Amino acid sequence: MSLNLFGDQPRREALIPGAVLLRGMALTRESELVSAIEQIVAFAPFRHMVTPGGFEMSVAMTNCGDLGWITDKTGYRYDSIDPCSSNNWPPMPSVFLDLARVSAMQAGFDEFVPDACLINRYAPGSRLTLHQDKNERDFSQPIVSVSLGIPAEFLIGGMQRSDRPLRVRLLHGDVVVWGGPARLVYHGIMPLAAGFHSLFGEYRINLTLRKAA
Repeated sequence: MSLNLFGDQPRREALIPGAVLLRGMALTRESELVSAIEQIVAFAPFRHMVTPGGFEMSVAMTNCGDLGWITDKTGYRYDSIDPCSSNNWPPMPSVFLDLARVSAMQAGFDEFVPDACLINRYAPGSRLTLHQDKNERDFSQPIVSVSLGIPAEFLIGGMQRSDRPLRVRLLHGDVVVWGGPARLVYHGIMPLAAGFHSLFGEYRINLTLRKAA
């Protein structure tokens, strides 16, 4: 696969060991990404899931791929079935798969083939508290996170929740990849500031691509 699939080489910024920011990596395929997201949401609408503690998440979510990440009062897990419709999740669009694989290669992780994509919709004021992505089976595979819409403040820390995180401003089209020594670091999103984007209005959309099984 050519690393030029998505146009010019993005500006690569090292964040912490194992984590890389690829500035503007997704910009050349934004129209395809928008179309794919619209098709997924038409089949599996955004919803506010409930945590095991009984709290409704401020971030609205849906999924695509072989598996989808879900949370309810029984816990966090991956499942092939959308609990809201009892249907399989929509298939992974080729533009998601290609972007994830090329981004992972840019960050030094070859042969990444995600089977799950969480699609998060952030409205002003919504946030994602510091957490680890640890419901996957193979921690040798990285996480690829694509930012679309209004800017967000990304937090990426260490192996303990108490470790002071690095704060990174993410813009439309930016991609963050983390794996290896950074695979299980705590990370999150600060409460989203109000803004407007020509394609996504007042929202931020985040695609988080993973190898879950």
